Amino acid sequence: MMDTLLLSRLQFAANISFHILFPTITIALGWVLLFFKVRFNQTGEERWMDAYRFWVKVFALSFAMGVVSGITMSFQFGTNWPGFMESVGNIAGPLLAYEILTAFFLEAVFLGIMLFGFRRVPGWVHTLATFLVAFGTTMSAFWIIVLNSWMHTPAGFEMREGVAHATDWLAIIFNPSMPYRLVHMLLASGLTVAFLIAGLSAFRWLRGDRSDEVRTTLRFGLMAGALLIPLQILAGDMHGLNTLEHQPAKVAAMEGNWETGPNVPLLLFAAPDEAARENRLELGIPSGASLILKHHPEGVVPGLNDFVSEEGEVLHPPVAPVFYGFRVMVGTGMAMLLLSWGALALMARRKPGASGGWLATRRGLDGLPRPVIWAALAMTFSGWLATLAGWYVTEIGRQPWLVTGVLPTEAAVTDVAPAMVLSTFIAYLAVYAVLTAAYIGVLFYLAGKKARGTPAPELAAENRPGPDGVGVLQPAE
Repeated sequence: MMDTLLLSRLQFAANISFHILFPTITIALGWVLLFFKVRFNQTGEERWMDAYRFWVKVFALSFAMGVVSGITMSFQFGTNWPGFMESVGNIAGPLLAYEILTAFFLEAVFLGIMLFGFRRVPGWVHTLATFLVAFGTTMSAFWIIVLNSWMHTPAGFEMREGVAHATDWLAIIFNPSMPYRLVHMLLASGLTVAFLIAGLSAFRWLRGDRSDEVRTTLRFGLMAGALLIPLQILAGDMHGLNTLEHQPAKVAAMEGNWETGPNVPLLLFAAPDEAARENRLELGIPSGASLILKHHPEGVVPGLNDFVSEEGEVLHPPVAPVFYGFRVMVGTGMAMLLLSWGALALMARRKPGASGGWLATRRGLDGLPRPVIWAALAMTFSGWLATLAGWYVTEIGRQPWLVTGVLPTEAAVTDVAPAMVLSTFIAYLAVYAVLTAAYIGVLFYLAGKKARGTPAPELAAENRPGPDGVGVLQPAE
């Protein structure tokens, strides 16, 4: 029988796994919509407004799903983890309130103008609303990452009778891991949206949509992915070095390294055996982990056996999920790199004017063979996979702490009977499975409807730039 602690952890993991899917899209998609709108204002080309109209629907749907799942998740602070707010509520509470005051209101208020304001406001107001919504999503991510980072690397507080009290809010906000986690998350959102756009655009092209909008968004998604993935690799390396400094047990689990020492290999694959405290079926690059983490092949990398007390108590996180999750994240990133850079190389080799120039041919689109377009479709939700894998590495890697060095996970859990937690856990899983399938289905339905050329209800009229360069509203033709 599973106990309340394990069930509560699984339930919160299910909630956060479902919730994080949607902010991961809206954080970056808001800025992409702003780019589409600005490009339309500058050029007057309909492909940009067509792209805006389609992707603002995706944004609105994702925003709604994120709000609903976020409310459900916040309930669990009281139902499953009452000790969390009792112990660190003086810090967690204000940070969550800042997120609502500075971010959620911006998104909720100005999203209506984005969706329904084409005919009702001047063009510059609509563009401003798009900017404010994009800014709001980023601020929302900022405050959530601040709280999550503080739970990993707490600073700027003192404990009084088991309760955390803030002593320096700047130290709390800009705690040691926050900048690295924020950049890593923003880039992850950008990659998620880049491959989502490329994937749905590839789906539309394969369904027969040969519009300028599809060509534009497919190229945009692949180019954005090609630009962002090297930045993510760099940011990930810096984040890893920060984690090594502040959470060495997590890094030891990520590397599957049991003994502290130099010349630690970079394991491409292994089967960690926590009971025997060793790895089986190792396949690795000699000294690779030392080289990456210490920038020297003889660099000393911490081992998991350093995090066992004299009484035999394990003080490091579960090894297998952290070890495998890290490799799923990195492997997905390498697939993103291969596809985006390979696609750009193929498009660059395509000479304008040859076999129809940059227009679609029987081979593919803009010099991309059909297998590449199918690969883009297959990787539509690759950003979700990488984000979830990275999130599991981060959160499971923090165990056995809820707030590192301050609040053990088991000290914050509820005393509700396991059967009650199990019943709600099963209910959450069922609802989330249905909602996830419905969300994905709606995205492909919208894309397929576009591809078939079925007239979709217009959200608003076309927003054309006037002679003075300021957007004015005209009825849709």
